[in-house]
Amino acid sequence: MVSGLLFTVCLIVSNIVEQKLIQIGPIEATAGLLIFPISYIINDLIAEVWGYRKVRLIIWNGFLMNFLAVAIFRLSIWAPGSANFTPEHQSAFEMILGNTQRIVAASFVAFLFGAFLNAFVMSKMKIMQHGRGFSIRAIASTIVGEGADSIVFFALAFSGIIPTNALIMLIITQTAMKTAYEIIALPLTNFLVKWVKKHEGTDVYDNGISYNPLNIRDI
Repeated sequence: MVSGLLFTVCLIVSNIVEQKLIQIGPIEATAGLLIFPISYIINDLIAEVWGYRKVRLIIWNGFLMNFLAVAIFRLSIWAPGSANFTPEHQSAFEMILGNTQRIVAASFVAFLFGAFLNAFVMSKMKIMQHGRGFSIRAIASTIVGEGADSIVFFALAFSGIIPTNALIMLIITQTAMKTAYEIIALPLTNFLVKWVKKHEGTDVYDNGISYNPLNIRDI
């Protein structure tokens, strides 16, 4: 499934580019902001077209592939460099691919919380709205999902390191910017959802399913 592959690529790439700090007007953010919200847009699309059970499988697949990528990064850092790979090269390599273990763990846990909450809200609201109002549930699910992601990530990664006021501001800012990203992309998301539904001939409603994130055999 192309959407599943793109979802996984966005996760892996966002963790790499997360190292760079960028300036958006008066706000400082990480470069991951440029690509990570795309994974939530794909999450919305999969949940809307194929339902929660399919997106649950995609989330766990993305999580495992991201874990594999991080493991390979670690092995590459630990492997002895050749004579042509200078200490300066090693230092730069570690800086780009060597996130601290605390940040990696926080990123993984936050992703699971945010992605599953996003899919849950999308699924439940679709049933409540009888399939109408996709834009409303896309925005609502993003606020819940991105909000949970930001709260969990910053609390686990930076609690005790930066002041509580700054932590709260980071959470609010990141959630607001990622939600704005979703709103700006809504016309494209709406178009893709309608096109995929028509092309695939499917439009799943999650009546009577298990929302247990661990129930991956139920696909």
